[in-house]
Amino acid sequence: MSAQDKKHLPVLLPPTVPQGSLNADGSRSFVYPADVSGRFVTLRRVVFYALIALWAALPWIPVSGHPAIFVDVEHRKFFLFGSTFNSQDIWLMFFIITGTAFTLLYATAVAGRVWCGWACPQTVFLEGLYRPIERLTEGPREKRIKLDKAPWGLEKLLRRTVKHLLFLATSIFVAHVFVGYFVSLPRLWEMMRGNPGAHPEAFAWAASVTLILHGNFAWFREQLCLIICPYGRLQSVLVDTDSITIGYDELRGEPRGKAGTEGAGDCVDCKRCIVVCPTAIDIRHGMQLDCIGCTQCIDACDEVMDKIGRPRGLVRYDSLNGLAGKPKRFLRPRLYLYTALLVVGVVVATLAFRRHTEFEANLFRQPGLPYVMDGGQVRNSFTIHLVNKTNATETFLIEPEATAGATFVVPLARVELASFGSATAPVFVSMAAGSLHGDFPITVRIRRVGAADPSTAITVTAKFLGPSNATR
Repeated sequence: MSAQDKKHLPVLLPPTVPQGSLNADGSRSFVYPADVSGRFVTLRRVVFYALIALWAALPWIPVSGHPAIFVDVEHRKFFLFGSTFNSQDIWLMFFIITGTAFTLLYATAVAGRVWCGWACPQTVFLEGLYRPIERLTEGPREKRIKLDKAPWGLEKLLRRTVKHLLFLATSIFVAHVFVGYFVSLPRLWEMMRGNPGAHPEAFAWAASVTLILHGNFAWFREQLCLIICPYGRLQSVLVDTDSITIGYDELRGEPRGKAGTEGAGDCVDCKRCIVVCPTAIDIRHGMQLDCIGCTQCIDACDEVMDKIGRPRGLVRYDSLNGLAGKPKRFLRPRLYLYTALLVVGVVVATLAFRRHTEFEANLFRQPGLPYVMDGGQVRNSFTIHLVNKTNATETFLIEPEATAGATFVVPLARVELASFGSATAPVFVSMAAGSLHGDFPITVRIRRVGAADPSTAITVTAKFLGPSNATR
């Protein structure tokens, strides 16, 4: 080929090498994501601030006299949207934890890392609170890079000081809202105004969370997603070729070339998708562990396409099959299985939570001899343990069910308990020795006075023992 012919060949640009924030030697390159605007970024901001507002408001929203969500560690109480739980209900956490994990798995199979990009606290707080502060105090990407490379001077010292003071104030706010989920708000306010030494545990928690938040969002940032969080590493087994993810349309974009180059694809290799990425990856190299599904590359690419008069969607939400030009499908065997498992889980969890009662009652045999002979009578001694799990003082009635030949004595048949209070009440059962032919069950019914639903009463049973079965 002659030199003259080579002059007229189209100038096509080679693919760039993946970058990211982690270098080949394990060192870190600090990421300076550029500002970007667009429909997804705008929508994400609305979602972020709605989630932050909801999270901050839940400890203040009263439901049945208590915060909507409140974990009272000191008194071992848990309030969830009007329902109350105590330490005996800890087994219900199994359904909350596994249900959350499975919902995340299901969402990933459908839409990839939509959780990471739209609802993960790491993303919500970083992009919703800390990065806006950084942009406000240090300017856009180019100025931040220049400021980092500049020697220490008055301007750099002033900007960094203001930034970190605002970071610290934000971290203190977030930390105290977090502590408010575990300490009642009036008590938290009292602690904040008092001497930290009077409440060392709460102060230690607030201070520790503040320092962790400040260190994370001021410096560690995306490294939490890449190094600590295991979710990204599981992405390859949680998604398939039909899962909706963020990807680059290679068929349309390659080969890359400057605008107007004959034979080039739509990608002009402006690298705008890289500079706006919070983990500094090149989305054009396909699905990557570092990608958190933030959509910033979509808005950045759409903005470039608008400027050069080409259709949007070179980088878009699509499945791997869709990006490869293959038929797309939403319903598939994996989702059928996940949906079936989800329905089973919801049914089981619903039944489990329906078993949650407003009070606990248990019938125990008193320590000592299994029975006592008293003038031809065989007497067994039992104890009823009651726990009131409601938000108010309640009265409970202890009512033995009639048993042929047995006589019940309940000295404390009416028990009044404060909220989350507990008490014991003795129950004595006697039977004539001549009428006893082996052990038999006794039943006691406990009900809450004024309960709207009689089915909320609890029935407890135990065995009556006597001489005829004492040798067993």
